[in-house]
Amino acid sequence: MILMPILKASILPSLAALVVLATPPAHGHRFIPAELAASANKPIVVEVTNQDSTPAEFESKTLRVEKVVAGGASIKVQIRALAPGRYRFFDDYREATTEGFLIVQ
Repeated sequence: MILMPILKASILPSLAALVVLATPPAHGHRFIPAELAASANKPIVVEVTNQDSTPAEFESKTLRVEKVVAGGASIKVQIRALAPGRYRFFDDYREATTEGFLIVQ
């Protein structure tokens, strides 16, 4: 499964759409690209669509988020307004290979 973040900057509040796409297991689990960008000091909404048949868990200790996304399901994750910085997120079920970063500027 390859996890692909796609940004939509024109929607308010600042929206980073994270689309989770499935590929054959031989490709492994990873975020492509591994970084999302969002505006500082504005609430952020991350939309996660899991097109794989197995669940994924969008988690970030620094963002204070932990949400399970069932296989074939979508969720929207609301994140508080953030100061500029680099915030790590990952799939808790596959943390060793599935990691990304939210870059807030």
